[in-house]
Amino acid sequence: MYKRVNVPFELYEIDVLNASDEDLKKISEDLGLALSVEEMKRIQEYFRKKGRNPYDIELQSIAQAWSEHCCYKSSKYYLKQYLFGIEADYVISAIKEDSGVVEFDDEYAYVVALESHNHPSAIEPYGGAATGIGGILRDVLCMGAQPIALIDPLFFGNLDTPYERIPKGVKHPLYLFSGVVAGIRDYGNRVGIPTVAGMVFFDDGYLTNCLVNVGCIGIVRKDRIIPSKAGNVGDLFVLVGGLTGRDGIHGVTFASAELDEKSEEEARGAVQLGNPIMKEPLIHACLEVVEKGLLTGMKDLGGGGLSCVIGEMVYAAGFGAEVYLDKVPLKEAGMAPWEIWISESQERMMLTVKPEHVDEVLYIFQKWDIPATVIGKVIPERVIRIYYKGYKVYELETDFVVKAPEYCRMYVKPKIEEYDEIKEPDDYARVFLEMLSHPNVAFKEWVIRQYDHEVRGKTVLKPLRGRINRETHSDAAVLKPTKSWRGLAVTADVNPWMTKIDPYWGTASSFDEMIRNLIAVNSIPHSFADCLNFGNPEKPERMWEFVECVKALGWMAKGYGLPCVSGNVSFYNETPYGAVNPTPTLMGIGIVEDIRKINKCYFNGGAVVLIGETMPEFGGSLYSHVVGMRNTRVPRTSPEKLKRYAEAMLKSFKEFNVLACHDVAEGGIAVAIAEMCFGNGIGFKALSSMDFIKLFSESNTRWIVEVKERDAEKYVEFFKEIGLKAELIGYSEGDYIDFGSFKVELVKAEDAWRNGLNKYFA
Repeated sequence: MYKRVNVPFELYEIDVLNASDEDLKKISEDLGLALSVEEMKRIQEYFRKKGRNPYDIELQSIAQAWSEHCCYKSSKYYLKQYLFGIEADYVISAIKEDSGVVEFDDEYAYVVALESHNHPSAIEPYGGAATGIGGILRDVLCMGAQPIALIDPLFFGNLDTPYERIPKGVKHPLYLFSGVVAGIRDYGNRVGIPTVAGMVFFDDGYLTNCLVNVGCIGIVRKDRIIPSKAGNVGDLFVLVGGLTGRDGIHGVTFASAELDEKSEEEARGAVQLGNPIMKEPLIHACLEVVEKGLLTGMKDLGGGGLSCVIGEMVYAAGFGAEVYLDKVPLKEAGMAPWEIWISESQERMMLTVKPEHVDEVLYIFQKWDIPATVIGKVIPERVIRIYYKGYKVYELETDFVVKAPEYCRMYVKPKIEEYDEIKEPDDYARVFLEMLSHPNVAFKEWVIRQYDHEVRGKTVLKPLRGRINRETHSDAAVLKPTKSWRGLAVTADVNPWMTKIDPYWGTASSFDEMIRNLIAVNSIPHSFADCLNFGNPEKPERMWEFVECVKALGWMAKGYGLPCVSGNVSFYNETPYGAVNPTPTLMGIGIVEDIRKINKCYFNGGAVVLIGETMPEFGGSLYSHVVGMRNTRVPRTSPEKLKRYAEAMLKSFKEFNVLACHDVAEGGIAVAIAEMCFGNGIGFKALSSMDFIKLFSESNTRWIVEVKERDAEKYVEFFKEIGLKAELIGYSEGDYIDFGSFKVELVKAEDAWRNGLNKYFA
């Protein structure tokens, strides 16, 4: 089946023309293609029409383009049906490019991207997370934008998991968590881009497959936006950045299959090696050639390496390419053509440049000490031809390679037992303190303080706010990307406990929380990106989880009128021990009209008002988790209700002197009030006794707002007059958190909250 070709380098002809189904399956396995027999038969038919067998480089190239990671073959059908196509006149480019591009003001646009780097981080947490950051920076850079902020939603198994419970081939969550945070810290800090927002969530559902999602925001002048496609016939391909090596080979096919106990040993070579010291000048050099108008196209080399970047650039432009592979600068000698073509070595960008501008482009990269090499050109035929040392080693139609299969996969709703247990705690104070100390709620200082969230001087609202060294969590970060007072708010949200119980209502609740966080800092929700993390899509029950999430996301986004401008689907987050919780991570972007009018998130000594309606909804709640209560009633919401409350909240901020605002999420109003107490060391006293439903329910579309005492009655009336719920519930004062039904010393509650996560690293 494998015949060595008589050329002075390693090249094999693969006999697919005479292969049986069993042979095709073996070829896919032997070459690490991760293609099904049906897909191999489609390739077989293509080469029968061409009258020849493929070379190994051609099969490897097709496998990259047809991988789940690159072509979204299992998700595209449902994404187009339920989520894509939300109209907004301020969206410049959504979904089509590597990143979403959205109008910021008359002169500038912001650029948004959100991706996953799950499998590499599960194998090598430091390197996997670091290269995730490197990749998301390139996704924003390739639009011609200056990256200004990073976001990192992270998901791990429980940190207190006994070692004897860790399956073979799996690393302990504490090791993974420490390594991932270190990778993000070192790469982000060294390249000089602040990490300003994110989330950390712990659950057994991530024990054998952690999730590392990474987001980035950039800013670009509208007249400097660069398309992620080739320019025109005759333009030259210029490869810039790091050298090409054997690291990262089969990265996308590795990400398109389940992990098992052999993955640690067999897939380590698929993990790329990042170099932030190379990335920083690479960003400068790319932005300089953009500023001087020297490019016709630019795209980053991520999944699939040269194979995917050139194929996708010429496919989008309607052209083809001629590539001279021996021009590619290498890390090591003796690499086979297929290895060079699909390597995912980091810190590389592909430019298309008119011939008359090439010398100037090469000079600029030389000035920044960044390798830059012309490796090919754009041709009119929709064909990709590759030459290596004078031999033609590859010739495929662009449409066949890039236009991958698309599936409408079956899905089946699993049998789900429903519970609606409601029980009062036997000890309110003990349960409250346990909730505050739970790692999903507790102070994330150990993570946040490792990141430089102030570098570049654009972070006007930081992830920690309040007294110096005694801060509380912010609802969203706010950036000042230009000289104006206009700002960008950013938040990351999902509740995997809720999506695990009910993917539909859990996703709707996560969308609600994203909006609540943006509103809390006085920003207008403007757009969002998603990173949809699921198990094996070939299993109908896993596919059902995905479809339910996408349906809910589309319903909420379309009803609210919030466009989805960028995203990623990460399937196969599964091992023989089970799949991850359905995790549709959302990154919300809001416009702050005036950064001088951002709300505080901590008490200042005033009247405390609850906005929104509290229902006995405990499905996926922190309270249920802590007390062991079986409840599957995930909180409900609707886009219409959410929009009415959100618009009313924003209007109230203009009409009243609001001292503080915080959204109600995990732990209900009890945890929300406690977090507001911690930021300024001021307690809380309720007007009347609060029961456990009012305290711990996690009903959606609610905020805690602090106003001056003299404004409290008018503020409540403002909402009631338009048919919305609002209630004065107490005052911020004293040294206790007093809910009437029980009270706890502020210092004791704060100690539980501040040490809940830190205790694992003491």
